[in-house]
Amino acid sequence: MSDTGDGIAAQVVHAPRLQLEPLRPDHADEMAPLLDDAGLHEFIGGEPASLDDLRARYTRQAVGRSPDGSQRWLNWVVRLRDGGAAVGTTQATVTQPDGVVTAEVAWVVAGSHQGNGYAVESARAMVDWLREQHVEVVVAHVHPEHHASMAVARAIGLAPTDVVVDGEVRWEG
Repeated sequence: MSDTGDGIAAQVVHAPRLQLEPLRPDHADEMAPLLDDAGLHEFIGGEPASLDDLRARYTRQAVGRSPDGSQRWLNWVVRLRDGGAAVGTTQATVTQPDGVVTAEVAWVVAGSHQGNGYAVESARAMVDWLREQHVEVVVAHVHPEHHASMAVARAIGLAPTDVVVDGEVRWEG
C-alpha cells in the first residue's frame, strides 16, 4: 500500500444485527434528523449540522480521500439488518505514517438508538474489516469523561495511552 492508502475503499460490512453501508451524499436526507441532537455534541463540541451542511460534508467524505491524497476516508452509515433503519455512522481515516498503516476510527449512534450495543457492534465490524485490509494500528480519540465511548474503545481492543490531543485521550490497539 502506498502512503495514500490506495487499495482501501469502503465496502458493505456485515455485523450480526447491523450492516455498514458506504456513505453517499444522499444519506444526508436520512441522517440529518437522526443527528439533529445537541447531546451528541456534548463531548466533541459544535452543534448539529444543517441538512445542507451535512450533505456538503458527505459529498466531500464520499470522495474517499483527502484533497492532498495523504489520507483515505472510509465512512459508513450503520443500518439495522432487520428493517434497514439507519442508526448511526462509523468512519476511519487511513494513513501510513512511518510505513505503518494506521486507521483513526470514530463512531456515532443516534440518541434514540443508544443503549442497544450498536456502537460496539458497528465499531468492532469496522475494525475487523480494517484488519482484513492490512491496517496495522487502530487509534481513537475519546474525551476523558465520555464513559460510553471509552467502553466502546475498550470493547474493540483499544487501550488508553498517555497522549492527549485537543483534550481527548488517544486510545490505540
